[in-house]
Amino acid sequence: MSKIIIAGAGGAPSENVILSLLEDDRSEELVGMGSEETDLILSRAKLKYKVPYAVELGYKDALLKLLNYEKPDLIHFQNDIEILEASKLRNEILKTGTKLYMPRHEVIENCVDKGKSYQIWHANGIKVPRTILIKNEENLKEAFNKLGNETGEIWLRAVVGGGGKGALPTSNYEFAKLWIERFNGWGSFTASELLTPETVTWLSIWYEGELVVAQTRRRKSWNFGNRTLSGVTGITGVGETYSCELIDKIAMDAIFSIDQKPHGIYGVDMTYDNNKIPNPTEINISRFFTTVYFFTKAGLNMPKIFKDIILYNEFPNLQKKINPLPDGLLWIRGMDREPRIIKESELRREIREI
Repeated sequence: MSKIIIAGAGGAPSENVILSLLEDDRSEELVGMGSEETDLILSRAKLKYKVPYAVELGYKDALLKLLNYEKPDLIHFQNDIEILEASKLRNEILKTGTKLYMPRHEVIENCVDKGKSYQIWHANGIKVPRTILIKNEENLKEAFNKLGNETGEIWLRAVVGGGGKGALPTSNYEFAKLWIERFNGWGSFTASELLTPETVTWLSIWYEGELVVAQTRRRKSWNFGNRTLSGVTGITGVGETYSCELIDKIAMDAIFSIDQKPHGIYGVDMTYDNNKIPNPTEINISRFFTTVYFFTKAGLNMPKIFKDIILYNEFPNLQKKINPLPDGLLWIRGMDREPRIIKESELRREIREI
């Protein structure tokens, strides 16, 4: 029986990968690895190991020790920072006999750093929100002068990190300055044009330059968005299967501008501008988005496809490589409740109005 280690076990992004893999008849042995005991204890993984955080000094030794002890066939990571650090160790990981399914390290660096992604897309003529790296107060003043919308608002966010890290829409220079200083963020924040709240993600798997499968999901709401200044939490409340040829084209253009031979997982996040054009804002590289179990329950098990390729050289037989799922399926999520998949028409039939 093959063995797979899933990093970040117990956390929602990794646990939805584990749930997807457990639905496969092959049932590989799943081992969880993570840095939070209270997350690990909730994992469905058969075995659970605690390791230091990826940015801590002991991470490398603990990771390699675990790989040499458990001898997994594959290891998969679900967090940007850990993906970046593990990628630096890829040669040592491979020497243990453990397989990786990720793109070149340069690609990972360019995707994890949103500022680098922006520069590449801008240079390749891809429509992206105008963006300035905020190194100092002069850059911040320039951002307000050049990027502010009709009400003077700009969009601030951290260069590295998910879940809307450091995100803030504001028209107030002094507040923006204090916000950046709060995160010690000079040089690690960008300012951009403020786009619409409408977002969409194009999640895809590639193998040596060839597309294996891609599926679009648009976000209808964020969970707990009313508890943040930005309205963005990284926690999808309601997601919906969706298809659009323009999104397909923009997503593939965004990927190929960064990697001419894509290999692994590429999740292109896009936000619509006021002209209804989706603008790439980041590529979630080498990881599935948190709600990947939505696709699994809808009939497209992308984690299974991913591991079948790298472990068994088996590729899916799909009638459609792009958007094989029907449009209009909703994935409704909440805290401490099982998510539910439902069509919008069924939702309206179940809910009564007085």
